[in-house]
Amino acid sequence: MGESVSDAVLFEAKDNGVAIITLNRPETRNCLSKEIRAGLFAAWDRFEHDPALRVAILTGAGTKAFCAGGDLKEMVETAMTVPPRDMFPVPYDTVELSKPTIAAVNGVAYAGGWMLAQACDLCVAASTARFAVTEVKVGRSSPWATPLIHMIPQRIMMEILLTGKPIDARRAYEIGLVNRIAEPGELLEVALELAGEILAGSPHSVRAARDTVMLSTEMGRSAALQAARFAAVSCYESMDAQEGPNAFAQKRIPRWQGR
Repeated sequence: MGESVSDAVLFEAKDNGVAIITLNRPETRNCLSKEIRAGLFAAWDRFEHDPALRVAILTGAGTKAFCAGGDLKEMVETAMTVPPRDMFPVPYDTVELSKPTIAAVNGVAYAGGWMLAQACDLCVAASTARFAVTEVKVGRSSPWATPLIHMIPQRIMMEILLTGKPIDARRAYEIGLVNRIAEPGELLEVALELAGEILAGSPHSVRAARDTVMLSTEMGRSAALQAARFAAVSCYESMDAQEGPNAFAQKRIPRWQGR
C-alpha cells in the first residue's frame, strides 16, 4: 500500500501492481485547480517510475463528478488567454507515460474532465456518468480533442464539439468512447477487473501492444507496420517470450518476470 501524494490527489499502490489515483476535491467537482494539477503531475510521475506498478486507474472522489474541467475562477482571476503548454497533466501528452491507464469515470467528465478521460488508454464509466466538451459554452477552445477522431466518427465528434451538449454513459459506450459501463457502486471493481485482465499478460507484450495501437493511429499503414515490428523486437527477445509458450505447453499459468 502506498501513501497519497497530496490531499488533493490520493494515490494508492496496490500489491497486485495497480495504482489508484483519485482526484479528491468533490466539493469543487474535482475541477483542475492548481492543487489538483500539482498532485496529478506528482501522481503520474510516481506511477511511471515505480517498477512494481503496471496499470493506473484514474477516478474522482464523490458521486457527482469525475472532473468538471478547468478552474474557471482561476481563469477569471488571471485573465487567462492561451493556457501554458504544460499547465494540465495529460497522460501521454504533457506527462510522459509508458504504461496503460484506465479512466474510471464516476460522474460528470466535462471539458478538462473529458480531456483526462480521453487521454487514458481505456475508460470505464458509471451508468450515471455524463461527458461533454463544453468549451463553446464558455468561449474557450478544445485543441486537445484532436485525437478523438481516432476514437469516434467525424460527424459525432463534430456535433459534440460544436454544441457542447452532454452525452450519457450509454451513448458514450455506443460511440466507442467508453469500454465498459458499471453500476455506480461497482465502478472501481469493474475498473480493477479490467486492470487485472491487463496484468495477466506479459509486461513486455502489453507494452508492445500499446505501442502498436498508438503507432497505428499516428502513421500510415506501411510506416506503422515497420515501426511496430521494430517496437516488438524487445518483446520477442525477452525471457517472457520463452516462458509463455513453455507455460502453455506445460498447461500452467505463466510466471512473468518482465524481462
